[in-house]
Amino acid sequence: MLFAISCLDHPNSLELRLTNRPTHLDYLNSYLAQIVIAGPLLDDAGEKPVGSLLVMDFADKASAEAFAAGDPYAKAGLFQSVSIRPYRKVLP
Repeated sequence: MLFAISCLDHPNSLELRLTNRPTHLDYLNSYLAQIVIAGPLLDDAGEKPVGSLLVMDFADKASAEAFAAGDPYAKAGLFQSVSIRPYRKVLP
């Protein structure tokens, strides 16, 4: 089942994001087969990351929650909020 994981960073936390980015990317690469799409949410100017959006395939919501909790960004305290919702791909 697909899940949309939307994470918003705490304000003014770009340095924390950049510091933890290499381990975050390593973590994502270990789940590569389950990733449908993943990338940063950007500020209104389209320049600086302010969060993350991932659509991933998991057996159940508990697995998606475990993945989100294990993300190095989450462990570092980067996120102000995390939302995990079932997702249905319609197009294309």
